[in-house]
Amino acid sequence: MRPTARRLRDLLLAASAVLAVPSLAAAQTPPADDGLAAAVASATEAVGPRVVEWRRHLHENPELGFAETNTAAYVAERLRAMGLDVRTGVGRTGVVAVLKGDLPGSRVVALRTDMDALPVLEATGLPFASKATGTYQGQTVPVAHACGHDAHMAMLLGAAQVLSGMKDRFGGTIVFIFQPAEEGAPPGEPMGGAALMIKEGALKDPAPEAIFGIHVVPGETGTLFYRPQGFMAASDRIDITLNGRQTHGAWPWRGVDVIAASGQVIQTVNTLTARTVDPTTTPTVFTISTVNAGVRYNIIPDKSVMSGTLRTFDVDQRNALVERARTAIDHVAAAHGATAEFSIFQNAALVYNDPSLSQWLAPVLAEAAGAENVNPASPPTTVAEDFSFFQQQIPGVFYHLGGSKPGVAPADTAPNHSPQFDVDESVLPVGVRAHAMTALRFLQRP
Repeated sequence: MRPTARRLRDLLLAASAVLAVPSLAAAQTPPADDGLAAAVASATEAVGPRVVEWRRHLHENPELGFAETNTAAYVAERLRAMGLDVRTGVGRTGVVAVLKGDLPGSRVVALRTDMDALPVLEATGLPFASKATGTYQGQTVPVAHACGHDAHMAMLLGAAQVLSGMKDRFGGTIVFIFQPAEEGAPPGEPMGGAALMIKEGALKDPAPEAIFGIHVVPGETGTLFYRPQGFMAASDRIDITLNGRQTHGAWPWRGVDVIAASGQVIQTVNTLTARTVDPTTTPTVFTISTVNAGVRYNIIPDKSVMSGTLRTFDVDQRNALVERARTAIDHVAAAHGATAEFSIFQNAALVYNDPSLSQWLAPVLAEAAGAENVNPASPPTTVAEDFSFFQQQIPGVFYHLGGSKPGVAPADTAPNHSPQFDVDESVLPVGVRAHAMTALRFLQRP
């Protein structure tokens, strides 16, 4: 799971220059017109109604990370019907499908999607809105595809359908990876979906030379955007527990007040980020998102449990901030007479888009979406993706697909993870074409 020396070098280079985007002008030469783009466009149009059908079924029937049993079965059944070789149970509920072309060729490329949903109560008002529930942290919770993974799966299924009908036009092998638990390792799990799939051989037999993936986000309808090097932040989960001494709310001096200490811990974290990191050199976000303490209004509890997320683009800066936070939180706890426990878990590494592949990809995506709809020099984003773990093993590019409704500004579009998040279905064919053209053009590379 650790990057090679070459990849680690590249990651550190990306971290030191995350805001500097090299010119991609040399890569803008369009591929020769061999009729592939037209063939893919025609096949995509033909499969379009099924892609919408698949998306709506998956949207209405979401499942949480590592519980995507029905989702995986639905995906595997359709892939087998297309004639692909399918492996299930890779990384608990993951699915890997293989398609070989009829022409001579030894290159191997992978296309990846995620499958899991979130513990969110959907509020889109869609006729196929989720009413599903699941178990999260021991509680029954609503479940919804509030991050677009339903659209991701439908687009990759659509690409598999298109490509399976074009086997006579390419040589080499395409690997389709349907990954569970992208939203992070569920509580009690040692790793998330990408890491587990890699551990269980998703990148072996056959071994892809490169991997590509798409994520829908608020953005101009049908546009594709990304950047070389550091694109999406590394994501760490932070857990903090303060242990004090319970007392009556009227007698705080007779206990150790973890409620007051928790407030100071939150302010300390916010101050550390704002006052010790230069935001002009590396974007950094450190957020405490949950605070759980107490059961009654007039009892000061003996424990407070907090959790949050740290998003960074620089390995050394991240490590230094973590150590400063650990020390400061210990001091805050001690000042109140409490003790602190601090733990960190990496959900995703830095999404590092291989510079050479990033240059190569721009004109390929232009074939799929039109050159005016492709931006290969997008700003970095502090959201994260465990696609990054695949990129630590093989070169890859991860890019975004704008899914806002026509005429609606991205800033006015409900964000990912929102109860109102939705994907305009008019962008689904763009994703299908982008997947298919990326695979076909990669297999043609010398």
